[in-house]
Amino acid sequence: MPQELHKQASPYKPKKGETYMSSKQLMHFRNILEGIKFELGRDIDRTVHTMQDEATIFADPNDRASQESDMALELRNRDRERKLIKKIDETIAKIDTGDYGYCESCGVEIGLKRLEARPTATLCIDCKTLDEIREKQVAK
Repeated sequence: MPQELHKQASPYKPKKGETYMSSKQLMHFRNILEGIKFELGRDIDRTVHTMQDEATIFADPNDRASQESDMALELRNRDRERKLIKKIDETIAKIDTGDYGYCESCGVEIGLKRLEARPTATLCIDCKTLDEIREKQVAK
């Protein structure tokens, strides 16, 4: 899974007096994002080849149903990963424009620790918490 690659990268340790979202920090997060994107691309390619190789017509309806269920689950997972790749591309574009690392809602720094945990984060922890509370209230 892409998180495995993300966990391999050691957390960024800012030097004393280093400004938030310095060029080194931006490069660190760009490398993490590109690594995750690469791994996702490999997983998608592997799935396509596996599905082509395993496309067998089973005579038994139970076997056929089981295969179709497995393929449907795999396709749902790949669709989630495709959406994550799109979000990664948007995040890399933010790095390029200098908007990365700042909350889309209030404009404050998201924070290195939060970005290490979720490099595609667009909201600071306070705004994300409020957003989740609103979601729960609307869902009820």
